[in-house]
Amino acid sequence: ILEGHAMTDHIHLCLSIPPKYSVAHTIGFLKGKSAIRIQRECLGQKRNFTGLHFWAKGYCVSTVGLDEKTIVCYTQNQEAEEKRLEQMQLTGSLDPFIASLYPLWGPSSNHPLWRW
Repeated sequence: ILEGHAMTDHIHLCLSIPPKYSVAHTIGFLKGKSAIRIQRECLGQKRNFTGLHFWAKGYCVSTVGLDEKTIVCYTQNQEAEEKRLEQMQLTGSLDPFIASLYPLWGPSSNHPLWRW
């Protein structure tokens, strides 16, 4: 994990995955192990977790080429940026066109950084 940041409804990670591991396998491993640890440490459950789900199904993945510093910076600053944009929307000081580029609802993959 090169960089990561947790929000209330999603997490952004910048990972370096060795070629011998698939993205799906790596994400499945991280989601599975983290769910077990969160259940044990935060919710105090010590039993088998069969049938319980902590994470939503699916994930969004994008490759990072020469823009790794940009992605790491975005990951570090996403919370402050989302709060700033939300505040601008509430006060009406955000241009409607710009507001359309920064939706504050739905999956994080809607962020303009991830749009093709």
